[in-house]
Amino acid sequence: MQYRIIDCDQHVIEPPDLWEKWLPRQYQSVAPKLVKDEDGGDGWLLGENVESLGLVSAMNQTPKTLKWTGVRYEDMHPGIFESKGRLELMDEDGIDAAIFFPPQRTMIYFMFLEDKAFHVAGMRAYNEFISDWVSHCPDRLGAIWQMPGAGIDSAVAELRAAKAAGARGVGLATWPSGEFLLSRADDKFWAVAEELRMPVHIHVGLTPPQYKTQRIAAKKGGPPQLVAFATTMSRMPTLFAELIFNEVFERFPGLTVVGGEVGAGWVPFLKQELDDRYRRNRYWCEVNLSMLPSEYYLRNCKVGVVNDQFGVQNCDAVGVETMMWCSDFPHHITDWPHSRYLINSMSQGIDAAKKHKIFCENAGRLYGFIG
Repeated sequence: MQYRIIDCDQHVIEPPDLWEKWLPRQYQSVAPKLVKDEDGGDGWLLGENVESLGLVSAMNQTPKTLKWTGVRYEDMHPGIFESKGRLELMDEDGIDAAIFFPPQRTMIYFMFLEDKAFHVAGMRAYNEFISDWVSHCPDRLGAIWQMPGAGIDSAVAELRAAKAAGARGVGLATWPSGEFLLSRADDKFWAVAEELRMPVHIHVGLTPPQYKTQRIAAKKGGPPQLVAFATTMSRMPTLFAELIFNEVFERFPGLTVVGGEVGAGWVPFLKQELDDRYRRNRYWCEVNLSMLPSEYYLRNCKVGVVNDQFGVQNCDAVGVETMMWCSDFPHHITDWPHSRYLINSMSQGIDAAKKHKIFCENAGRLYGFIG
């Protein structure tokens, strides 16, 4: 198959029967339940919170019609949650292949549960579902499995299961050990990820189980919601710096970590600051790297860009090989079905070979679509 555009970050809205079909029977009484939200739309009851679907199934919405609540499955295009329909929507948008990320609200709900067996079972149910979902067209669809935050051994076991199931990579919502801070306890996971050549993804940021976030009201998010949406890149520089200065990439040179949906325009400044602060402080901080910090970024890190004209236009300063495009479909920042127009606008004047790498080849090689 000839690939022209590969999308490194799409999402599947959970089909209405997902948890009934895939979650073991003993957890059905506490499984996510489909209920009505305050405006008569569908939502998933996660513990005490009803999580509506509007901004995560925002196909064909405008700024004036976009809202969290009042969206029903019966009004959605089947491609929002079915693989056959998704291929039709990808064709309409000119997308040849795509990688699919887990629904983070539900994954974080499982992760916050005190019942660790349920926590792991919930994530395994989703992982098995998404592997089945992409199996209908493996030349065009690839799965990211969610890693549990219940301890290093369960994370390593799920990582090995992901590889065996044909997943193209794995996603973290917390450090692999489940701890609040990165530590040597995570090394067992990094070693296996390197061994299996499985890219590890951090989608926007991490939410450790010990950190209880305040829920933003779904219907009227107000300034806090806009702050969160406008600063999705803000956590990734810190996480890359943690991995570099804690010598994770020094110990595991074959490890790849992807910052999902974080853009790239900020990367040149981060590279500069990493190198400058390392030069000034390395001795008293007792950090001794064999390469410049920015070189680890170029070797071990990648970022997913949605709409980032500045980043694409400055791709040489970012690192062309580290950039991959994504649509985030069907979430609210998608430009479906106009992705090709967006791509051409972002890449005006860019060398054709560099454009091909950013919008196709880099993701194609990382995820095995291109040999």
